[in-house]
Amino acid sequence: LEKCVPDEGIVTLDSDTMMNPESLKAARVAAGAVIRGVDQVYKRQADNVFCAVRPPGHHAEAADAMGFCFYNNVAVGAAHARAKYGARRIAILDFDVHQCNGTIDIFKNDPDVLVCTSFQYPFYPWRYLRSEWQNVVNTPLEAGTDSAAFRTAIERQWLPALHAFKPDLVMLSAGFDAHREDPMGDLCLEDEDFYWVTHLAMEIAALYADNRVVSVLEGGYNLTSLASSSEAHLKALLGLPFTDTP
Repeated sequence: LEKCVPDEGIVTLDSDTMMNPESLKAARVAAGAVIRGVDQVYKRQADNVFCAVRPPGHHAEAADAMGFCFYNNVAVGAAHARAKYGARRIAILDFDVHQCNGTIDIFKNDPDVLVCTSFQYPFYPWRYLRSEWQNVVNTPLEAGTDSAAFRTAIERQWLPALHAFKPDLVMLSAGFDAHREDPMGDLCLEDEDFYWVTHLAMEIAALYADNRVVSVLEGGYNLTSLASSSEAHLKALLGLPFTDTP
C-alpha cells in the first residue's frame, strides 16, 4: 500500500478503492482508533467503545485492499488484543449489508476467532459467500429482508455459536448500510434493529467478556439514516432506552 501512495492526484487500486496522498494517513488513524479502543476496554477506562472511523476496513484482506478499505480495522484491533492483553477468544460480529470477506480471509480456520456475518445475498464482494470454515457463521439474507426476518436469523444462527464460543472480547463491524433507506443495498432494517443487535452483543459480552465491546464503523451511505442508526447504536452501548428520533 505504501508503494501505491501518489505524490498528487488519485490512483485506483480497484474499481471501488481509490487513494490520494493522504489516504493511508487517514487509514492509519482509523486502525489506530480501534487499537486505542481495545486499550480502553482492557484498562477499564470504558466498558465499551464506538470507533467512528473512515475509511472502513472489513473488505481489506490479508494482501488486498478493496471495497473502500485499506487496512482491516477490526482485524488490527483483534490482533492487538491478542498480542498485548492475551485475548484468547474473540468474537467479531458484522451486520453490514456486505459480507466481511477481508475479516474472513484473515481469520479463516482460526479457532480462537469467531466471525459472525449477516449480509445481503447474493451481493458484493462475491467471494467467501459460501465459506465452510467452522469459525465463520454466514447469515445470508435475501433482498427485502425486514426486521423480523433479520432478528430471527441472528437469534437462530449467531446466538448458539456465541454461547458455545464464550468470547472474552466482542468486536462489532457496525455497518449501517442494511438500513431500508440506504442506497447501497436492498435490506429493509430500521434504526431499532441496530439497537437490538447491539444490545444482543452486549448481553454476550456481559456473560463472557466482562462487558468488553469494541465497535467499529463500516458502511453507511445515506447520511440521514447513517446518523439515526449510529445514534441508536450508541444508545444501546450507553444503556439508554431506544426512542425514535423526531
